[in-house]
Amino acid sequence: MAKKPVQLDAKGYRKFGMRDKVAYAAGDFGCNMSFALKGTVQTFWLVYMMLETGLLSILLLLVQIWDAVNDPIIGSMIDADRRAYKRGKFKQYIFVGSCGLLFAGAAVFLPFPNAPVVIKAVLFIVGYIIWDAAYTVANVPYGSMLSLVTEDPGERAQLSTWRSVGSMVGGMIPGIILPMIIWRKEVDAAGNPILNPETGVQVETLLGDRVFLAALLMGGLGFIAFQFMLKNITIRVDENSVKAGEGGEKFSVVSAFANFMKNRPAVGATLAAMGMFLGMQSASTANTIMFATYFGMAQLSGVVMLIGFLPMFLFMPFIKKIVNKFGKKEASVAGTIVSMVGGVIMLVFPMVPNKSVALILYMLGLVVFGVGMGVYTCVSWALMADAIDYNEWKTGKREEGTVYSLHSFFRKLAQGVGPSIVLLIMGALGYVSDLGTGGQSAATSYNMCWLVAGLYLFSAVMQFIGIAVIYNLDKKTMAKMNEELAARKASN
Repeated sequence: MAKKPVQLDAKGYRKFGMRDKVAYAAGDFGCNMSFALKGTVQTFWLVYMMLETGLLSILLLLVQIWDAVNDPIIGSMIDADRRAYKRGKFKQYIFVGSCGLLFAGAAVFLPFPNAPVVIKAVLFIVGYIIWDAAYTVANVPYGSMLSLVTEDPGERAQLSTWRSVGSMVGGMIPGIILPMIIWRKEVDAAGNPILNPETGVQVETLLGDRVFLAALLMGGLGFIAFQFMLKNITIRVDENSVKAGEGGEKFSVVSAFANFMKNRPAVGATLAAMGMFLGMQSASTANTIMFATYFGMAQLSGVVMLIGFLPMFLFMPFIKKIVNKFGKKEASVAGTIVSMVGGVIMLVFPMVPNKSVALILYMLGLVVFGVGMGVYTCVSWALMADAIDYNEWKTGKREEGTVYSLHSFFRKLAQGVGPSIVLLIMGALGYVSDLGTGGQSAATSYNMCWLVAGLYLFSAVMQFIGIAVIYNLDKKTMAKMNEELAARKASN
């Protein structure tokens, strides 16, 4: 049977279709085989390596500041790179980064719990820097590539949705399976559960060797996903349309930052993303400690989180219709309001004395939060692609790599500052690293509940401010911008 001929667009490229969407989703699946380990990093070094909360907070902040600074540097390198690569420069950088991620993810999980504190600190910093370097080289061009696969706003929204699919699948698989593998419920010689005398819950131990092996396995899965994406996705927009460094001018971090801050859509979308990470990413360690010390079910914490975030998938089949009818901004604002309601529900569960009822109430709040997050999660990357168009509309320059890398800079800053602050708060609320999860007081486990609930509500409020107040590309403005940009290109 003869193969069906490939349909080409007006420029001679294969027409945009499902192949591009699945490939782009595979790219974020590959990224998340590494990124999904970030929450485990804090738990590993706090519970297994037993670093004191204050010291771990400082170390985490240091490496994340470098992580954030590193993004604009890589972005500017891509923008300024004019070499002719066989596969194209964006794909070439992604390939190099994916090779590094084969082993780099495991570098930050070297299991030496009995090493001196100084050696532990060195292992943490060196391992994290190696991991971050490989991840940044792959992730920055991958994010920037969305606006180069297609110029059509509807197709970009679809790419963003499929990226969210890859992100959530890539995050959920380790999120569900890892806790089951790396946590062990402790029993005595007779097979009876060993209980914490204060909280009455069964003691659970984190198995550090398994975390290291799991990170190696995830590195291999991520590499396979990246290669699938590189083979199947098509770049249809000229890569030389990237304007950073044009005219022989040197890249200026100060100038790039100033230009970025004038880009309201980029600032609003970035603030919303920071809110998401400050709440959800920062809450991950406190959430794990809460499940281990308050509910006594660290092994099942991932399953509970899955139930809470399944509603996000409800929006995916309908996202194109929702965006076309209401607009990305308008739909996202409605979602953030729903998420705030979910955050308020979560604030109630610590006041319920019955732990079974409290868990049900917590999950209800998480489900409502997830419903609200659904639309925003699907279009978040399309919001940034539109912000890049806005930059071109206002300044005449696209600057994909620079705009996206500064967006990534602030996201990573939130990912570093947030968990660092949360670790300090955990210490202030009574968590003692030397006691492990089995020796924490009842008051400490109860305080973790309030901390987790507060972080989710704070996350929703920040997202509302970013999208509803700052982001200014509503449906009407988007139509005007796209019309004027199309007219410019037609006249050139």
